Parts: sequence; C-alpha cells; structure tokens
Amino acid sequence: MATRRDILKYGAAGTSYGLLAPKKANADLVFPDGFVPSITAAPSPPVTPFKDPLNVMPISKNINPAFLNTPQGGGSAPDPQRHQRYNEFHPQKYYVHYIEEFLWQYHSDFPYNQGSWAWGFRDPHMPKGITPGMTFHAKYGEPVFLRRINNLPPLGAANIRFAMPSPTIHLHNAHTASESDGIPQDYFNPGEFWDHHYANFPAGHDKREIMSTLWYHDHRLDFTATNVYAGLSGFYLLFDEMDANDETKPGTYRLPSGKYDVPLILHDVMFDQNGQPVWDFFNPEPNGDDLPSALYTTHGLLGDRFTVNRVIQPHFKVEARKYRFRVLNGGPSRIYQLYLTKPDNGHHDHDGHHGKKGKHGGRSSDQEFIILSTDGNLLPRPIESKTMRIGPALRHDIVIDFSKYRPGESLYLANRMESREDGAGWTGRELEDDDLIMRFDVVPAKGPDRSRIPAKMRELPPINMSEVRRERLFVFDYDNGLWTINGKLMDPNRSDAKIEQGSAEIWTFRNAGSSWMHPIHSHFEEFQILEVNGKPIDRDDVNHARKDVIMLGPNEEVKFFGRWRDFLGKHVMHCHNVVHEDHAMMIRWDIVEPGQGD
Repeated sequence: MATRRDILKYGAAGTSYGLLAPKKANADLVFPDGFVPSITAAPSPPVTPFKDPLNVMPISKNINPAFLNTPQGGGSAPDPQRHQRYNEFHPQKYYVHYIEEFLWQYHSDFPYNQGSWAWGFRDPHMPKGITPGMTFHAKYGEPVFLRRINNLPPLGAANIRFAMPSPTIHLHNAHTASESDGIPQDYFNPGEFWDHHYANFPAGHDKREIMSTLWYHDHRLDFTATNVYAGLSGFYLLFDEMDANDETKPGTYRLPSGKYDVPLILHDVMFDQNGQPVWDFFNPEPNGDDLPSALYTTHGLLGDRFTVNRVIQPHFKVEARKYRFRVLNGGPSRIYQLYLTKPDNGHHDHDGHHGKKGKHGGRSSDQEFIILSTDGNLLPRPIESKTMRIGPALRHDIVIDFSKYRPGESLYLANRMESREDGAGWTGRELEDDDLIMRFDVVPAKGPDRSRIPAKMRELPPINMSEVRRERLFVFDYDNGLWTINGKLMDPNRSDAKIEQGSAEIWTFRNAGSSWMHPIHSHFEEFQILEVNGKPIDRDDVNHARKDVIMLGPNEEVKFFGRWRDFLGKHVMHCHNVVHEDHAMMIRWDIVEPGQGD
C-alpha cells in the first residue's frame, strides 16, 4: 500500500506543489511560488468569542470484565500471553472504548451549529461519542485493562476524508510495555480491536518517578497529524498517595481536586464555509490506492480558530477559589506563549483580541499563576510565573487563585507567540494583539477552599553517571522534502538503537536547521536535561525536571540522561510537530536483554 510520504515524494517531482529542499542544512524552508496557506487564503467562518461554555469531559466508567465476552465488548476475554507482566500486575479495572465518527458542535454560531464531523471516543455507558475523549482517573497500584474497538467507517466511506480509519492509540509517556503503548505500526482496522494493559507502576518502582498528567492520542504511521486533528485525543490522569485527588486529606499535597481539577486541551483548527474541519493542501479525491491524493505541507499546520476541549474560544465560570488546570497543547504544530490577562475596564475586541500591556494604552495586565508541573510530572517545588511556553504535546499543570478577583470580573488565557504561517515554528516576534484562547468568569465561591499549594512536591531521582553504558547523538534535519534523524527516514522494520534493559544512556539532540523548531518526544521513559548548548541547566528553570518532550529550537543542542527499565520491546522517538513525524522524523528504538545492545 502506498504511504503518504510516497504520495508526497512522487507528486513533488511532477507538480508545482513540491516543497523546495534546502541546499544546506541551515537553509530556509519555502512554500511553492504563489502558494498561500488556507489560514490566510480561506479563513474560517467568524464566531462570537466566549459565547459557549467550556466542554469538561466526563470521567471514563469501568465495566464488568464479563462484558468483554459479549459482542458489544469484542467477544473475547483478555489474553495474558499478549502482555508482559500481566499476571504480576493483574488488572483491577476494565474499560471498553469505541472509536467512532459523529457530528460535533465546535460553536453555536452558524455554520458550526449545523454540526462538524469529528472522530472521537465513546464508552458503553454513553449514547454518543465525544472529542476529546473521556478523561481517565487512574491510580498507581491499580492496573488497568482497556479494549479499544474501531467502529470508524471503512476507508473511503467516512465524512472525515483527510484521516485514516486505522488508528493506534498511544498513552503519551506512560511507563507501558511496547504491545500496549500504541506505537505507530500497531494500527488496527474498522471492525477490529486492540487491547492495552496499563500496569500503573512508576519506572523502576521509584516513587520519585510517579507521573500525574498523561494524555492519549492517535499515533498511526504516516497519519498521526490528521488523525489527532480529526479528534482522537484525551486525558489520562494518574493519582497516588500524595497527589491524591482529595484536597481535604491530611498528609497529601491537597491540590485543588474534583470539579476544581480541570483538563484543558488547546487545539487550533481550520474550517471551511460549511463549518467542517479542513486540512491544508488537501484534495479529498482518492488515488488508485483509495488514499487521499493530496500533497500537503510538510512544514506544519496552523488553524485560525482556537479551541479548548474542542469548543471555539469558550468561557468557563470559576468560583472565587483555587483551581488546578492541566494545560496541554494537543495541536499539530502551533507553539504558544501563554499569559493570564486581565483587561482594563473589561475591554477586548469583538474578534477575540486585546492589546498587551504597554502596547495599546495599558489595555491588559498580566496576572500571576503557579506552575506545578512540566510535561507529566510535578516539579520539586511550585514556581510563580506570569507566562509559560508550551509546544505540541507539552503540558503544564497550573493553579490559578480566583479568590484574588471580585465576582463579575473576567480573565483571559492569551497567546502572544507569533507563529510562521507555514507551521514550522516561531517567527521570533510577539503578537501586537493577544490571541485570546478562553475567558474565565468569576462567580462567588460555593463553600470554603480547603486546597493548598505545597512548598515541596516530587524530589528528582538522582543521576548516577556510573550507570551510563553509552552515549548517542541524534541530528534533526530536512532533506528533499522530508524530515530526517541522522540522515534517515522512519522505517518501522529497522531498529536505530538497541538499548540494554536496566542501563542508562546519555542522548544529545541537535537541530541542524536555523529556522524550524522540533518538540522531540521519546516514548516509555522520562529523562533529565543535563545541558543546553553546552551549558548546565539552571536549577530554577522549569525544565529542571523529569521530561518527555524537548523543545529543540533552531541550531540548538540538548543533552540529557535517561534510564530504560522494566519491559522489553520496540518504541519510538520523534518530532511532535506531528506533520514532521509523518514526513518522516521518527526512529524506532528497542529495549533488549543485557548483553544484546548495540
């Protein structure tokens, strides 16, 4: 079967849509002559900002394991032989998720109120699917079995024409065996299912390795970007005895909990004049292999409508108390520089913008919030800040204390980073007017706020350099219209690193380009950054933490320490500008028995 990169490679040789490959690694990327991206040429229909309420995803409900033997549950019991350490970490909860296509309302204004086609998830308790999918509340020490059943229309029959109905769902950076990880080559077709076993124990059984905010998303080889853009993502939240989802329990962190713990997925989307999501450079007519015949941008994709939990510029009523927000960039390419702003006199433009403080007569002021985590992990201590940078797949848990504001006041989550129209990264400039993502409307508190912000949280695991078995260098570049790592394209049948189980390694990521940015993610194990451009990382830096994504800027080099433990098998490392991943900036690496490494 032809892949999207085949389509791009062969089509680029014979049409004006081919992207020009740079002569040198640091050459600029350019669009074809005369091409204007849809974000400029065909903007989405306008909306009334902050008209619709935030969508808060429901918590996924577990099922009786006997349901798995019914036709609705897949028709068979779990097979322990398919999963490493299954009996050692026998599931205590069981779930079934259906992956389906349905109409979703991004906004109540016309034409969006007619419904937009989307892909998403449903569990057996629900009458209709949702996007993002249901939020998991999982616990360390409570293993989970999850069966995902593919109810998407067959190839060529879906209303979403730019995506592939053969997903593989990855639980981003979970400490999960390969066969349950949702790696790109483990996709399954309509009418089939895939079983996942999440053991829910920290790496190396070290409590300092406990994670908190994970997310799941499609990872289908060559079609990750389009499938996630279609709607296949959601949250998986892990709790333990300290981060206990109970703000009243003595001896715990007592972070805001329950309805005051709110996940937020940011995702920018483009729509046609009928309110349907569109993918730039896309021609929905299939080629001879029934695959979309599109050539499409290899740089990245930007949408001109900002969504939070798949609602365009929502509002959210917040009590005058502390909230925990789990902020995730789930989009394909856009990078945000986020601020919490309070416009003077409540002023904002009708199109959902307002000027920055000092730019337009002091029309907005920046408010402080508390950063609790980076990626999926609580920091050693909370950090006060007025801004946070968040690239694709990066997460920050933050606390906003709305008791500082009067009922009736409003605050905005705003972006100030100007992105290149081609989606390849940051222009290096700030926006003159803030992009307003969502609005918080303060209402009176309904009771006492018993939550706390602890002085200390997760201690970092020690780095023992004597454990290091070897060092590796990975160079990220662009060649002949495709993205490469060490000069190679992704081949799922080739292992580019064989890492011995139980060992540690030092990896260096180097960006060979001077104009693009790469959020690099490696599956399965987290790591700790040692150096950025040859300089030790500052202990007060928000990235002095356990990480699973490195925001690799132009000409930048980052060195980190990591361990690989507990399971064997194949995983991947890739750029999480998922357009780059699909074209084909990804490698496979394997955890092997001691003595079998390269």
